[in-house]
Amino acid sequence: MNADWWRQAVVLQVYPRSFADANGDGTGDLEGLTDRVPHLVALGVDAVWLSPFYPSALADGGYDVDDHRDVDPRIGTLEQFDTLVATLHAAGLKLIVDIVPNHSSDRHPWFRAALAAGPGSPERERYVFRAGDTPPTDWVASFGGPTWERVADGEWYLHMFAPEQPDWNWDHPDVRADHERTLRFWADRGVDGFRIDVAHYLTKDLSGPLPSQAELADCPEGLHPFDDRDDVHEIYRSWRKVFDEYDPPKAAVAEAVVRTHRRPAYASAAGLGQAFNFDLLEADFDARQFRRVVERNLDLAARAGSTSTWVLSSHDVVRHASRYGLPDGTSYVEWLRTDGTEPQLDLAQGLRRARAATGFLLALPGSAYLYQGEELGLPEVADLPGVVLQDPTWIRSLGTAKGRDGCRVPLPWTAGGDTFGFGPPGGLPAHLPQPSWFARYAVEVQDADPTSTLNFYRRALARRRELQSGEGLEFLDTPEGVVAFRRPGGWVCVTNFTTSPVPLPPGEVVLCSDGDPGGPGLREVPGESTVWSRT
Repeated sequence: MNADWWRQAVVLQVYPRSFADANGDGTGDLEGLTDRVPHLVALGVDAVWLSPFYPSALADGGYDVDDHRDVDPRIGTLEQFDTLVATLHAAGLKLIVDIVPNHSSDRHPWFRAALAAGPGSPERERYVFRAGDTPPTDWVASFGGPTWERVADGEWYLHMFAPEQPDWNWDHPDVRADHERTLRFWADRGVDGFRIDVAHYLTKDLSGPLPSQAELADCPEGLHPFDDRDDVHEIYRSWRKVFDEYDPPKAAVAEAVVRTHRRPAYASAAGLGQAFNFDLLEADFDARQFRRVVERNLDLAARAGSTSTWVLSSHDVVRHASRYGLPDGTSYVEWLRTDGTEPQLDLAQGLRRARAATGFLLALPGSAYLYQGEELGLPEVADLPGVVLQDPTWIRSLGTAKGRDGCRVPLPWTAGGDTFGFGPPGGLPAHLPQPSWFARYAVEVQDADPTSTLNFYRRALARRRELQSGEGLEFLDTPEGVVAFRRPGGWVCVTNFTTSPVPLPPGEVVLCSDGDPGGPGLREVPGESTVWSRT
């Protein structure tokens, strides 16, 4: 078996509640995902990253975990999880699951025991509790509101995210041992790798003077004292020993939102092995920005002995088909507040640029992480009414920020039906409402159109599999506004970030992002498009 499968894998992130609903209760489930494995095979991905499917009150979309070693009954059973693993493996696909180690939910048995046991108890030592008449700090949590919540006996517990997500105390041996038990539990069930949520936040030290929120805001790099501490890597070195107990070793990738030069520590062979780079996701559709991102991250990956990861969309951000159709510098919080009406979205330009950026990304060495629905060119659903919103950002911001629900609306599989094929006929409505315009993005509609975004993704992934050889990249001289590079084996990727055509490189055109199914007869690289050619 190939132990290095992850180095250049294409991974599709599946947000299970919004992928496919087999039992008609309005929520996506494991059986629905299993039924759609042929879609994944036809798409051409190498692996699935499955976002949290654990028992949860859904205070944060499943990232508030009640039990790290079970399946939410609304999503399925352990037996159905095993069936999913077997089905994926039979189809030649790997499975990566989300691990959420910074916090549990407030319904976790250990947190309930901590509340029941009271101040000074061993049970409370597994979390971060503090006494006092006032909160230990005035820090603001990631979803808004304070980071400290008071309990009935007067103590405060720390939650860097929502109050329903109390932070673990990673100095406690029980916490460390229980997480290693969790890793082995899923590895023994056949999981191929792990995505580590907020990997940079685990270790915490409250012993010394702590900055105020104002002082944090004034920090030149905006660093929190719990952010990216050196001692967090002791945890990942111990996890690597667990991963290496298996043959082949289990893969892991860190969600580590840290200063750029700190990423290699998470991606080292003695640690998790790979770390997310979100730089392309944060860049404008701009040639200089894209080239700088690639140069920087290939260097970082080389320093770590790893490969880089490339991401354009996820469950946490506005979909890139919408981002690229908005003016540079747009505040997505403000745009969502207007229900997506101001500034006006240019859908055609957004999709054209999104396809070009995808062509660019898939030609790079390293792992490509796609997000469900981007293969359909789905834009953000920006006009969800407040009454249906589920993201804690909406609640904690007192209705001033919509949050991430617009990229989590369940997928359209068919052009008709109450839920566009997300659930069976006669089932309950999808847990987030799907707009009527989803019909034209449905899988069955795009399947029949050779110029569709879905078929572009299929062609791009098939060509990538044929052409990918080695991990090298050589940038070529280009006019301003164009980025071109050559990959081992003699294939070239040219991305034209301008609106005017530019000359084609020599060789046979094998892919064009701008609607042409194969590129025969193409004489130029169209504006805002990507072309691959080979000599």
